[in-house]
Amino acid sequence: MSENTVIVTRNLEKTYKDNGVPVEAIRGIDFKLEKGEFTAIRGPSGSGKTTFLNMVAGLDTPTGGEVELSGNLISSMSGRELSRYRRDNIGFIFQAYNLFPVLTVEENVEYIMLLQGIGKTERHARVMKILKQVELQDYAHRLPSRLSGGQQQRVAVARAMVSEPALVIADEPTANLDSTTSGDLLDIMRKLNEETGMTFLFSTHDEIVMQRARKVVTIRDGLLHKTEEAGTN
Repeated sequence: MSENTVIVTRNLEKTYKDNGVPVEAIRGIDFKLEKGEFTAIRGPSGSGKTTFLNMVAGLDTPTGGEVELSGNLISSMSGRELSRYRRDNIGFIFQAYNLFPVLTVEENVEYIMLLQGIGKTERHARVMKILKQVELQDYAHRLPSRLSGGQQQRVAVARAMVSEPALVIADEPTANLDSTTSGDLLDIMRKLNEETGMTFLFSTHDEIVMQRARKVVTIRDGLLHKTEEAGTN
């Protein structure tokens, strides 16, 4: 695994039981994600893409194969070790925003850095820098309830990126947004990707996401079906 490789999966498998019947959700996927990529995973409902993303994120345990993040075998980690590793190395963006309603924008964004023990002065500087990048520098002291859906999702993007993780995982990040707001959000995320070199991996049904991705990976029936470079999908 080269120093520019962020994620590698080897013969990744996931089988679960549905009313006692084994279901092969992921059936042996080999996948590699390089540093700085802006990649979308697509597939029909039931294709296995969410299961795959959850295993890459360390949120689900494979029944076979391996997941390696930045040279560390996360598929063999468990409990507290895995929780700490996720906290320090993966940023998450969810379709439901998942902001703390009683915390301000600044407090939501700095939360992960609080857990990491980063000092107040550095936390404030990093929060204000990322809020400026997502065009929310004038909203630092607002509660999420006083923001639009698109603004709340930009706060989620800022929170995912502020601690400079190795990987940002975005699970259907535009699902609750209209097309114009989705396009604006993706333009901001792609610009941040270009400026910071941070690595993004999306799960999506949204054509707007796929149009802006540099690479689109299709998962079907638990298998990696094809990978397309930008402009060919």
